[in-house]
Amino acid sequence: MRLQKYKNHIYPLTHLLIFSFVLLLSGCVTTEYNVGTGKQDVSFYSTESEIIMGRNIAKMIYQKFKLSNSPDDIQRLNRIADKIVEVLDRKELSYYFYIIEEDQEGKPQVNAFSLPGGYSYIYRGLLDILDNDDQLAFILAHEVGHIVSRHHMKRLQAIMGYNLLTVVSSASGTSSEFRRGLSFALIQILAGYSRADEFNADELAVKYCKLAGFNPTAGIEVLEKLYKENKKTIRPLSYFRTHPYPAQRIRHIKEALQLPLGVDDYIN
Repeated sequence: MRLQKYKNHIYPLTHLLIFSFVLLLSGCVTTEYNVGTGKQDVSFYSTESEIIMGRNIAKMIYQKFKLSNSPDDIQRLNRIADKIVEVLDRKELSYYFYIIEEDQEGKPQVNAFSLPGGYSYIYRGLLDILDNDDQLAFILAHEVGHIVSRHHMKRLQAIMGYNLLTVVSSASGTSSEFRRGLSFALIQILAGYSRADEFNADELAVKYCKLAGFNPTAGIEVLEKLYKENKKTIRPLSYFRTHPYPAQRIRHIKEALQLPLGVDDYIN
């Protein structure tokens, strides 16, 4: 939650603490271990609320985006995704994977993203430039990593607050506020993550690729490929608008894999 600038900074901080205390007393706030980050999370949402929110946003994507119906591509996607899902730390969710042909404006994208509650999407534009199954596996494992670590919900919780988060987690919402809330939630999800969240998702992708029998160095290959493609185009690739820090992510993946680092890994 971004606090406005006041001459006395204690004032907004006090209100935030009071708000948190009220939620705690009402039983809305829970503390639980996050299997993705290895830390304790303080939250005012349940796994059930997360699942309902993800389902609601997924319905909106189904209505506004053009999804692929190619049997071969879907079969390949699910074959790889199934191996990743088998080794995930977070077992209480069901996971779903989709290919997007065009976005809500009818435009192709080179990107991938995931939603709360177990939904992951990869655009045709990104799928078509990947060289092999290992690279696709890393992309999927990275997006699922965000779900495992609840990055979406932590971001939405901080930005949307308790009331609006409750509205968009409604099982039967139909109001204009509900629809606006869903759109706002999707925009925030597509806006990207913090550096710490990206690094965490990459660490989990390395772990899950190893466990599932894929080569985790494919993550380095993907980022290097996308970085080269990005320099060829006038308009930056959409992937790097939502997944920043390519050079830092490459170095972090190398460190996770205990690979030797070169001068370029620090200069870039």
